[in-house]
Amino acid sequence: MKILILHRVPYFKIEYARGIPHDRHEVTYFGTDQALATLPDGLRCERVSRPGTRSAYDEARQWLTTHPRTFDRVISVSEYELLDAARLREHLGVTGPRVEQVTLTRDKVLMKQAAQDAGIRVPRFSALPDLLHPHARAPWQGRTVLKPHRGASSENVLVYDTPHQALTAVTEGRTGVAALDTGTGRADFQAEEFISGPIRHFDGLIQDGTLLLLTASQYVGTCLRYAQGQPMGSYQITCDAPTRTWVTRALAAVGIKDGSFHLEAIVSEEQELVFLEVGNRVGGADVVATVELATGVHLPSYELRILLGEPVADRLPAPPAGARRYGWFVHPGHHLAGQEFHGLDGTGAFRASARVVAWNELQSGARLPDHITYQAGETVLAGIVASNTPEETRDWIVDLFNSLTVRTRPAAPTPAEQVLA
Repeated sequence: MKILILHRVPYFKIEYARGIPHDRHEVTYFGTDQALATLPDGLRCERVSRPGTRSAYDEARQWLTTHPRTFDRVISVSEYELLDAARLREHLGVTGPRVEQVTLTRDKVLMKQAAQDAGIRVPRFSALPDLLHPHARAPWQGRTVLKPHRGASSENVLVYDTPHQALTAVTEGRTGVAALDTGTGRADFQAEEFISGPIRHFDGLIQDGTLLLLTASQYVGTCLRYAQGQPMGSYQITCDAPTRTWVTRALAAVGIKDGSFHLEAIVSEEQELVFLEVGNRVGGADVVATVELATGVHLPSYELRILLGEPVADRLPAPPAGARRYGWFVHPGHHLAGQEFHGLDGTGAFRASARVVAWNELQSGARLPDHITYQAGETVLAGIVASNTPEETRDWIVDLFNSLTVRTRPAAPTPAEQVLA
């Protein structure tokens, strides 16, 4: 089989060779030099570099114009390039999810409408342009979230006390988000009712509409607070039959039938799950690692097998003996951009804890990132912890966050910054 991979996510996060036998298939990786550099030496494949100045779809089409060839599969596991892969599949006539299907799992307005139409509770919401009409009124009165339709990592997400405050900030151009304040990107945003409550994420595998694997976790902190500079994590909890039924309904509502999924929901005051969003992909941070530790299933490997058309239901490994509750934790550094990392205080007992499965601390002297990232080796701290109960795992993560502080100092200017100065 000839397989084209739009390669963006670092190889070690996916480990493509665990799901695609490279000795049996002709695999081509299409990505920037930075992305291709993450491929291991000796991997049997073709590496095709792209500039990265335009979309993966546009640059793939240009490459194929001068180097015509056919493929049996076009695959992307990056949230940012799922639509590029779908467009390329349609352009080449390759089997796989089409643009309309992928759009439903990328656009937060469309997916919430689909979930609502299926009888699943969602936050009340509206496309932002609809609320900016002179006589429009939001169907809610309390706290209001502004966020991009297709954003990720809670970037450019804003919270206001009322819809009126949110809309006034937009119309007066004082949100602090250029796309909103200049008016050029308002069509790409939505307004949403803020619902208080714990946020859970559900991760697993589905094939031909049948749920094969499901894990449930609850966040410590939120993606929004992480974007604002606070640590976050999550810990695995029990997944009961009603939850499994709810997840199955939610996936069906948005047309997710094959592959991995990462579904988020809020637990309301009435203890009802409220659909927030879903992706037809694996979760970020250390979701893949903690799911594998708990279940024995490496999500990307089995997703790739599903995307190649292989039945996997009877091939999933048995879960490890002695069930433990795993959690992951990550401390941001992007809010300290322009600084160098010089260590953590208050973490000695945690670093030496027998519960620690992984502890990835940024190298002292490293320049802190200027973008939101959950990636070990880029952010201040990322790791995995294990305990016998969800509560023990949660409390360990909470205690870590309450104890640690980050030491920094101003970073030396880069050569490019010296030239600009």
